[in-house]
Amino acid sequence: MNSIRIGTLVGGGNADKIIPQLIPHGFESFALTFWQSTRSADLYELAKRVREAVEGRDIVISAIGVFGNPLTGAGDNADTLASWERLIDAAEAFGTNLVNGFTGRMPGSIDQSLPRFAEVFGELAKRAEARGVRLAFENCDMGGTWGSGEWNIAHNPTAWEMMFNAVPSDNIGLQWEPCHQMVSLIDPIPQLRKWVGTGKIFNVHGKDATIAWDVIREYGIHGPREFVWHRTPGFGDSNWTDIISILRQGGYAGSIDIEGWHDPVYKGELEMTGQVHALNYLKRCRGGDFVPNPAE
Repeated sequence: MNSIRIGTLVGGGNADKIIPQLIPHGFESFALTFWQSTRSADLYELAKRVREAVEGRDIVISAIGVFGNPLTGAGDNADTLASWERLIDAAEAFGTNLVNGFTGRMPGSIDQSLPRFAEVFGELAKRAEARGVRLAFENCDMGGTWGSGEWNIAHNPTAWEMMFNAVPSDNIGLQWEPCHQMVSLIDPIPQLRKWVGTGKIFNVHGKDATIAWDVIREYGIHGPREFVWHRTPGFGDSNWTDIISILRQGGYAGSIDIEGWHDPVYKGELEMTGQVHALNYLKRCRGGDFVPNPAE
């Protein structure tokens, strides 16, 4: 059995219809995602249909998540906090113990969001702990900085330290990926080596980036030219053999779930071409299929 599975993200609303189409390609895990709200989804009926789709196969549901702003609850995010609660309660029905999303954010700096973060996720962490569930925060900045933003404070390692000090629960951690760090010109490798050792990396998104250093040298990062692109693994700058080796050395045994739909080249009709390439690439970086040792 592989200690690290390679899977992909699937929209929660139609996961039961999409997953059967993806299984033949060789995905080993699926992470279900909702945007801002689970809306009127019957999570327990969805869980039943999803589990029927993977029944009898060596495939797991690695995580379920909602991506919105649970701290303000404003506008389209009015249901985000309640969606976190519903997903925590329904996680066992999906066969997973991981619920993920954005932390949310209050107006102002990351520092100003911490009291509300501690209030909301202190309670959610207790709710999750009572059900044997862990909570993981994706490290996407969603266009935010330290000083301002509308979605997520969990995009900087200093913020992670502040968050985990504010809510010192063993069942909260990170849904980490190199892409979002590279967009901020952070080298993800030393960061990964440090944080995997803390046991706080609960899930990994398979997303990479390409940094155009020639553009940066000529125009800087505030000029008229794009200087970084989100990429599907296998098309970006990261050495995923190193990433997987560091994860294994740190004892990580979760999934790497490909986050597609961002690549500027492998998009549209080439989306699944890129994702299946990423799947096979990541499996090779993992060392290929598991081969048992000879019996003595």
